[in-house]
Amino acid sequence: MTDLSKYRNIGIFAHVDAGKTTTTERILKLTGQIHKTGEVHDGESTTDFMEQEAERGITIQSAAVSCFWNDHRLNVIDTPGHVDFTVEVYRSLKVLDGGIGVFCGSGGVEPQSETNWRYANESEVSRLIFVNKLDRMGADFYNVVDQVKNVLGATPLVMVLPIGREDDFVGVVDLLSRKAYVWDDSGLPENYEIQDVPADMVDDVEQYREELIETAVEQDDELMMAYMEGEEPSIEDIKRCIRTGTRDLAFFPTFCGSAFKNKGVQLVLDAVVDYLPAPTEVDPQPLMDEEGNETGEHAIVSADETFKALAFKIMDDRFGALTFVRIYSGKLNKGDTILNSFTGKTERVGRMVEMQADDRKELTSAQAGDIIAIVGMKNVQTGHTLCDPKDQVTLEPMVFPTPVISIAVAPKDKGGSEKMGVAIGKMVAEDPSFQVESDDETGETILKGMGELHLDIKVDILKRTYGVDLTVGAPQVAYRETITQAVEDSYTHKKQSGGSGQFGKIDYRIKPGEAGSGFVFSSTVVGGNVPKEFWPAVEKGFKSMMEEGVLAGFPVLDVEIELFDGGFHAVDSSAIAFEIAAKGAFRQSIPKAGAQLLEPIMKVDVFTPDDHVGDVIGDLNRRRGMIKDQQAGVTGVRIKADVPLSEMFGYIGHLRTITSGRGQFSMEFSHYAACPQNVAEEVIAKVKEEKAK
Repeated sequence: MTDLSKYRNIGIFAHVDAGKTTTTERILKLTGQIHKTGEVHDGESTTDFMEQEAERGITIQSAAVSCFWNDHRLNVIDTPGHVDFTVEVYRSLKVLDGGIGVFCGSGGVEPQSETNWRYANESEVSRLIFVNKLDRMGADFYNVVDQVKNVLGATPLVMVLPIGREDDFVGVVDLLSRKAYVWDDSGLPENYEIQDVPADMVDDVEQYREELIETAVEQDDELMMAYMEGEEPSIEDIKRCIRTGTRDLAFFPTFCGSAFKNKGVQLVLDAVVDYLPAPTEVDPQPLMDEEGNETGEHAIVSADETFKALAFKIMDDRFGALTFVRIYSGKLNKGDTILNSFTGKTERVGRMVEMQADDRKELTSAQAGDIIAIVGMKNVQTGHTLCDPKDQVTLEPMVFPTPVISIAVAPKDKGGSEKMGVAIGKMVAEDPSFQVESDDETGETILKGMGELHLDIKVDILKRTYGVDLTVGAPQVAYRETITQAVEDSYTHKKQSGGSGQFGKIDYRIKPGEAGSGFVFSSTVVGGNVPKEFWPAVEKGFKSMMEEGVLAGFPVLDVEIELFDGGFHAVDSSAIAFEIAAKGAFRQSIPKAGAQLLEPIMKVDVFTPDDHVGDVIGDLNRRRGMIKDQQAGVTGVRIKADVPLSEMFGYIGHLRTITSGRGQFSMEFSHYAACPQNVAEEVIAKVKEEKAK
């Protein structure tokens, strides 16, 4: 039996270009998993193994690797930083027990770091902070620590101080032991000396060490009383307090270094072992009932319980479909039969592997706390629970954002459509934020995703990995429709054509609902004018019409319908008659209720050097943007704005032009808002024109 207290399931997450993948490479090198370090900028890192990742120098999908440090087993997941792939971060955090948030020493807390930090807070994941790239121009450890406090509202617990700045950065001082770790210029991680604290840093070290101990002992009342009376706790006691506070998210131990120059990574690995929780120390996952409510029971992390696991990622590679699974309790052996509680079907486990990015090691068994991949599972999707057939349970599922942008694609030759169908099927299983639908009228296939880059990469994978030659249309915005006025109306459906007829009369009120409420139906009929058994049919009729609005056929949002009276016929009334009545009523009343077009508004975060701030703000205003906030940083200004998605196509190219290539931005969906009249008219005219074709 493996000792679970020696397991650490951790993820590494950060903004684009803060150095996550490089940090992962260094961890693998230090733990002896790889002998030659691959660099991201050469396209040779271990965890960025997709062609598209190597070319673009970004991480697209999360990769899992296992390694050992100080006789502890670390399962490490390197996640993407780009906002279009946040779903990868979200689902990785869901199955991890701890994380390392990497921040760039000069960029500090960037937009995507905020989103990832928010996800980690929601998933209640304990974290360490690693301030990377301290050898860069403009890097300032103390400034990043302030940003963690002010921007993220978190409490960083400073564990080390940097020795030297920018080009002169040579190492770090460990505050607890009061020892300096100084690396030489060879660039080898093992070439360091442990020295005394440099004379010019003694005062700073004492001040920060005192702050560290004061914060740590707050976790233990007895130690705190003793400390206030002048008795310093032992290093073991301080570490125990730090471990407790880290697990309870009271603070986040903060380290620094340069992963690229191999400085400071060992101390982070020591901290993973010392402070991040083992699988048994994390609050166990809640179990759900069929309606998705918590039952009050939990998946206890123990090998002696019945088998419970969550499938958190599907990946298709040259060996077949891989289902990544985090085992929460029990054991799994090769040849076992397990139940997918979502589909109700059982599957036999043929092969299990431990992943090393895209290499694999065959396993015969796995147990609680492990992250493994099962080969060849048939009907499993992301978020499904796998369990013992004798003890059916459901773990908390994952919630994924809805796509906001779509493009139409068609294969260039007839033979390509079957090939494309198979390829897209595999890609949808791998990425829950990527959706596909067919337009019956035009015969086109519509791909939907989280942003331009997301769809760009999907098309690239279709062309290169699956060899499908495509024609790609212009990006389309996912508009919606709603109503602005309340209407009281009546509708009668009557059909008499020999034999039994159809009759259903409904009196109803339609009014705008709360933002985000979707469709709400209620019935206040008294006296049996519309018998109770027909109410669900009325609701079904109205609900089915929400898919297509009256203005341009976009889905309808936020409508409340109240059925308050009506009439029925003892012979001719039926559920179907009332359903048809509701459909007719919707068509009749929605135009009277002030139908309105809604457009997706994006939360845009732009970074620009000081001398281009005016140009960037002027440009965002021209794009109908609402400027929300400006924050001056060391190297430039961050501008936060709400901008309609339709105005943001091709923005990155334009931003680079007006900022001489130095601007950066990220955006994510925020909410739907009413379209200005002139924009709405253009959109509706365009839709009608396309339908006329």
